Amino acid sequence: MSRPQRLLRAVLASTALCLLATGCASFPEQPSPAGWSAQPQLTPQAGPTPELPGGLPQAGGEQQGGQPPASVPPPEGCKDFSPAVVATCLNPISGVALTDVNQSTGVVTALATERTTGKLLKVTKDVDPVEVASFPVDATSDGGLTGLTLSPSYGEDQLVYVYLTTDTDNRVVRIAPGDTPKPVLTGIPKGPTGNRGVLGYDREGALLVATGDAGNPALATDPTSLAGKVLRIDAAGHPAKGNPTTGSAVLTSGLRSPGGICVSADGTKTWVTDATPTADVLYRVDAGKPLTTPAWSWPDKPGVTGCASLSNMMWVATSNTPGTQMIAMNPEGAFTGKPEPFLDKENGFGRIGPLVALDDNTALAGTVNKAGGTPISSDDRVVIIVRDAASGGSKD
Repeated sequence: MSRPQRLLRAVLASTALCLLATGCASFPEQPSPAGWSAQPQLTPQAGPTPELPGGLPQAGGEQQGGQPPASVPPPEGCKDFSPAVVATCLNPISGVALTDVNQSTGVVTALATERTTGKLLKVTKDVDPVEVASFPVDATSDGGLTGLTLSPSYGEDQLVYVYLTTDTDNRVVRIAPGDTPKPVLTGIPKGPTGNRGVLGYDREGALLVATGDAGNPALATDPTSLAGKVLRIDAAGHPAKGNPTTGSAVLTSGLRSPGGICVSADGTKTWVTDATPTADVLYRVDAGKPLTTPAWSWPDKPGVTGCASLSNMMWVATSNTPGTQMIAMNPEGAFTGKPEPFLDKENGFGRIGPLVALDDNTALAGTVNKAGGTPISSDDRVVIIVRDAASGGSKD
């Protein structure tokens, strides 16, 4: 196909995906004191997994198949000519999720959240963003609208989950087409720092919620507190079946300010990134055991945020320095090399916040260049990044 955006065509899972109903939604009232709202249990199924064509240019390197990249002119205002760019001129992006790819045109549609505005947006190439929902959030510290994931059975139920900071707490909220948002899990402690939270799901269909420590490290080790934990819950917010302690949502503890959570495609490995006082770290989650020894540590604190656990690589985004990093990894999850930069030079996308694997070589990401970086006229952007599977990435 000749048009750049048509290079992004893909084949989604067999169930056709519908777009979310649009419109601005007000924040719902406080639920019952227990913090739970009833909803049917999730039905596990694979999420959207596109197969991108070989012609998609790799950002910062050659096209797949070894072809030299086509010349891409610089952006003109909010118009970005890169075929990898899905949306432009947003506020710093805190979450991304792929919802659809038009199989005839290759046009990608995704969801994106803005941390400080509290907006959940539907974004499509060369189309103005559409506001799906808007929440009054407290973004005065590191909180706000910080987490986004689709339901594991999104193709059937069209449910979307977000993590946000209110005036009184941090919480998980569910959004359904044509309905007002509903709180699912409330009462997660809020503090002067440590309010950032991120979302994912495992291959059993349980929602994974990584929470900050609300500025109080003691809460992260308190088994009765929801702060500083990786929580595992069902669609109603109840502790998921199979958790280490029956009746408890806690999968593991010891977080301070999580930036990303990711699960390998085979479901055998779960990882979470965190920012400690002395280093950025990556933990491998072992259910029932506290997070004490990082699998990898970055003393230079590049701002490790989103992550993707690939078959032979751990891929992490960095929000304090441009680009991403990749660490070679064997099938058991042991690292066999040191982090290598990918898209860290001027022909990348700058600083990256959320990063979500679409397949073993491709990720959807959001930039955060307006939050301390060097933004260009089309920032901040939702982008699709393709790695070189043979070498792990491009060192620019």
